Amino acid sequence: MIPILLATINAKWIHPSLGLRLLKANLGAYEDKAELREFALRQPLAEKTGPLLAAAPRILGLSVSIWNHKATVELLETLDRAWNAGSSPRPLIILGGPEAAYLKAASPLIRHADWVVRGEGERVFRELCGLLLPYKASPGEPPEGMREGIAGLPSVKRIWGKFIEAHPVDMPSIASAYRLYTEEDLCRKLTYVESSRGCPWACAFCQSSLSRGVRLFPLNRVLKELKTLLDRGARSFKFLDRSFNLDIPRAQRIMEVFLEYLERSEPGSIPGKPPLPPLWVHFEMLPSRFPVELRDLLTRFPPGTLRLEIGIQTFNPKTAALIGRPSDPEQELEVLAFLREKTRAIVHADLIAGLPGEDLGSLAAGFDRLWAVRPTEIQLGILKCLPGTPITRHTETLRYAPDPPYEVLETSALSARDLERIKNLARFWELIVNRGAFTGLLPGIVPEGEAVFHRFMALSDWLLRRFQRNWGIDRKALGAALEEWVRLQHKPA
Repeated sequence: MIPILLATINAKWIHPSLGLRLLKANLGAYEDKAELREFALRQPLAEKTGPLLAAAPRILGLSVSIWNHKATVELLETLDRAWNAGSSPRPLIILGGPEAAYLKAASPLIRHADWVVRGEGERVFRELCGLLLPYKASPGEPPEGMREGIAGLPSVKRIWGKFIEAHPVDMPSIASAYRLYTEEDLCRKLTYVESSRGCPWACAFCQSSLSRGVRLFPLNRVLKELKTLLDRGARSFKFLDRSFNLDIPRAQRIMEVFLEYLERSEPGSIPGKPPLPPLWVHFEMLPSRFPVELRDLLTRFPPGTLRLEIGIQTFNPKTAALIGRPSDPEQELEVLAFLREKTRAIVHADLIAGLPGEDLGSLAAGFDRLWAVRPTEIQLGILKCLPGTPITRHTETLRYAPDPPYEVLETSALSARDLERIKNLARFWELIVNRGAFTGLLPGIVPEGEAVFHRFMALSDWLLRRFQRNWGIDRKALGAALEEWVRLQHKPA
């Protein structure tokens, strides 16, 4: 029997969970009693349930996000049947993560849990383990007798029902978890890192709005940890910071770590030694924070080494005001133009369809303005009304799905039909434009100087009628269809 088992279902095999590693690294005296189990979303269910049943943990901690919500419910339902059949004793189940924290107590996921942690779990999970490990409960019996003890834990801010709200953790006191990345993790998967938590903005659709403010890990510690990860072989870094460039001097120091590595990786930079392996790093940046000193650093990254995610979301000032998001369209467009013209970064820009007050005409105009500065990728997403976020209060103007991924179905400004067409456009834009597979056909698909949104929507409608789907389409078949579309558009009347 394993006393503590931490598990999750990752979106893909290459996405290791930093959250699980942080929980284990901060267990203190209980760390040696804990093990990790990670699964992939498409992995067969039996390959997930088997290791969990075999481990027979005393405490099972599960991290739940929007992408694994349904898969986690299926996992727990299957485990429950096995536990009820007596194949192994039922553990105490503690859920955490952004998806579990704000669900209703009656939701299928929460019904399987004994306790649900809302907020940062590094301290509260350790304290819970210390309190719950000695507790003896019958199979399936929630530890209600421990309620008063849990309510008295130093890290617990509030408790109601089975939900535990944790006090924010002091950043310097959080133990680093990067040592728990294995050699396989570092060499074959993404390396998730964080130098800060939180966001200065309070956008109504984002869970960061529920805990306003940005908190920083000690900079010297961050720099040391990054160098250690590089020395251990990590080459694909993805920062989880929501606002990496909020503190410019701090961002510069971190970026310089990677630039120093890149300079050492150039052929001949180290006499008598072969070049170092290639490097790739991803930052999410605020579009309003690009002073000259940051721009100068960004121009130094070689091609293929830097990926920037820039959240635009909307160019409509009234919509931006409704969702509480600062907006300066001209400045944002200037930043994107600089990134594409003066740097060699892969620039990923986000727009959201279905925001309050934005109709099809406004969305199309914003998309066209964004395309005019040519970011490498445009992700047109449908608004998700995540549990607990302020956007869910707009019930008079938004109708959204009650289950994950909580996408908006209809708004007072966009019909259900419009949103379905937008989703279809977004899917074909990803296949045709973002993935760069049909660059030779793009001038005929979206001619220079012409409005792109409505033209591409017409193409997307046509492709959906032709293939009856927007997924699983053979690339050659899609290419042939695009060639036919271009011929039809230029056919004499």
